[in-house]
Amino acid sequence: MASDVRPERSKAHRLKRLRHEGLKPPVQSGDGPRPDAVLDCGWGRLLFAQTFETAEPLVEALRAEGPDRRDIAFYVRNPHVLLAQAPQELFLDPSHTYRLELATYRAGRRQPRGFTVRRLTSEADAQAVNDIYAKRRMVPVPPDFFWSHRDDRTITYFVAEDATGAVIGTVTGVNHARAFDDPECGSSLWCLAVDPQATQPGVGEALVRRLAEHFKTQGLAYMDLSVMHDNDQAIALYEKLGFRRVSFFGVKRKNPINEALFVGPTDDHDLNPYARIIVNEARRRGIHTEIIDAEGGLFRLNWGGRSVRCRESLSELTSAVALSICDDKRMTRRIVEAAGVRVPERVDPDDPSAIDAALERFGALVVKPARGEQGQGVAVGLTTMKAVQSALVRARRICSEVLIEEQVQGEDLRLVVIDYKVVACALRRPPRVIGDGRTPLRALIEHQSRRRAAATGGESTIPIDEETERTLGEAGYGLDDVAPEGVEVLVRKAANLHLGGTIHDVTEEVHPTLIRAAVAAARAIDIPVTGIDLMVKSPREPDYAFIEANERPGLANHEPQPTAERFIDLLFPLSAPTSARAVVRADV
Repeated sequence: MASDVRPERSKAHRLKRLRHEGLKPPVQSGDGPRPDAVLDCGWGRLLFAQTFETAEPLVEALRAEGPDRRDIAFYVRNPHVLLAQAPQELFLDPSHTYRLELATYRAGRRQPRGFTVRRLTSEADAQAVNDIYAKRRMVPVPPDFFWSHRDDRTITYFVAEDATGAVIGTVTGVNHARAFDDPECGSSLWCLAVDPQATQPGVGEALVRRLAEHFKTQGLAYMDLSVMHDNDQAIALYEKLGFRRVSFFGVKRKNPINEALFVGPTDDHDLNPYARIIVNEARRRGIHTEIIDAEGGLFRLNWGGRSVRCRESLSELTSAVALSICDDKRMTRRIVEAAGVRVPERVDPDDPSAIDAALERFGALVVKPARGEQGQGVAVGLTTMKAVQSALVRARRICSEVLIEEQVQGEDLRLVVIDYKVVACALRRPPRVIGDGRTPLRALIEHQSRRRAAATGGESTIPIDEETERTLGEAGYGLDDVAPEGVEVLVRKAANLHLGGTIHDVTEEVHPTLIRAAVAAARAIDIPVTGIDLMVKSPREPDYAFIEANERPGLANHEPQPTAERFIDLLFPLSAPTSARAVVRADV
């Protein structure tokens, strides 16, 4: 029995329709589709199921999937027939197929603001696209594959570039006529991804529209895509653009990359991203995981007779003493300062004259609760006594004991230290929005907050509160004001991920002095896993000031650095491959 999709119209009928509509039909080399058509896309292969006469050769083609790749048999009309051939090896992808009829598609009137969409043109573009894939936990593509296919007429790559030249989004298109002489003259969209740190609205929509317009000018009839059934945000965008559901299916091979799609419901669906990244890494190594309290991120790992309980990256290896040191920011300061780590100057919160003198000396101060997490109660950039007093009131709602420190100018650098080695470094930047000349700042903030929540599993949102209003007010805006087009507006001054901040990997460029400071702080506290926050002029320069130590650093959002891998190495050293253990020993 055939598992394929038969063309609903003849090639002659399709070409006649294209000419009637004034569209140029693509060049075709034969009288029908090439049989058993397979296209290498770098991340895996597209197997066009409608070109396979029977199920057996399609199954064999899927079995030829390469390591760490994700092949997709697409346009499967009778998936039950295909799955019956290899039920232990294949599964039905839980995605919907959507189609955009290009003959009736109309270009959008709104032009991209704050970014442009263009072709992929350099090896740097290729690396930037892979960086976005890593952040989105997508399968990477060998950079030379992008580059070698830059002029390919079968595969088309577009990228979105912001005003600084940074690539913030990407999309891939496949021309079916050139891929396998498709009688239907179709095309498809793959790998739409937007950098989760991007602040510009409409990046995904602009990329989809650009690809649709590109294929329409090539005389193609439609553009299809596959989207997860529960990706409501993406589905809403596609339906807004005119896509409609069609009854084609995708079939994939059961492999570690696809595991979450075919194992069915698990007990970790309520885990946050910081716990899930560790649980997933443990399961990849065959370590037994037991979810004790999903909502609290509490789980147990068992392997080789060893059992360790963890709450996200906080494990039983962290002592209660180390935990108490991190919990009290005043004690943390004293401990790391005694170890030779530079800390900001402290100001007595109960001495108004000292606060006045500090304002005159430093220009700006920071107020934060002595105990607290996720940036709650922290106020940055306070330049007046009134602002300091208001911040003290808010901070004391979190903890009765508060700190006032000099504000050290620079950027917030997070260094993740595991087993007293730095494994990831990232700049944390405060949330900001870009004005478009017509939308109130409140709406822009809400839109950016939704994007941050979607990118972090709900862990990062931008609150609209007194601190947000104060920050906007200092820039001369209110929540209902409209910022000019292209103007970047700071929303909050604290660079906390949970409050909408963004994180940018700089591991390969951090100055050795900063590395040594982070390790010294971790050793002074005697904590095996920690996030050390420094204020730096630049990650490439040695100047810094210690801000705080986090006893439960989030290991997610540090792609492509192997934070979860190093955490599991710490807990279960023998679970790592021999080659990896050799590398770790070499780094000691």
